Amino acid sequence: MDTPKTILITDDEADFREIFSEKLASLGYNIVTASNGGECIAQAKAAKPDLILLDVQMPGMDGHEAFLKLRQDPETASIKVIFVTNFGDPRDGETDKTDNMFAKEAGAGGFVRKTDDLSKLVEEVKNLLAA
Repeated sequence: MDTPKTILITDDEADFREIFSEKLASLGYNIVTASNGGECIAQAKAAKPDLILLDVQMPGMDGHEAFLKLRQDPETASIKVIFVTNFGDPRDGETDKTDNMFAKEAGAGGFVRKTDDLSKLVEEVKNLLAA
C-alpha cells in the first residue's frame, strides 16, 4: 500500500485551513497546518510534506517571502508548492496575473484562487503530486 502524501496548508485564515484540511483529508492525504510564513517554514522542516498550499497574503511574512526562504534552504528547496490567494474577482485579474507570474517564474507548481471551486484545488493537488 502506498504511503499517504502529506500536505502542509498555510493560511492565516482558520476557516480556509479547516475547509482545505477537511476536503484533502477526506481524500486520504495527511494534513499539517500553519497559520503564517514562519510556521510554514518550521512545519516544512519538521513534517517534510510532499506539497505546500501557501497563502499569498498573510501578515508578517507573506507567502512570497516564505516561498523564497523555503527555496533557499536545502532541506525544503524541493518541496512542491501551490500558491493560494484570496484575490480573484474574475472581473479584476491584475493581482492574479502578477501572483500567477511570480508563481511560474519562482518555480511554484501552481496557483489557485480561494474563490475557485474546491474541485479545482483538488485537481491541482492531484496533478502536482502525480508529476
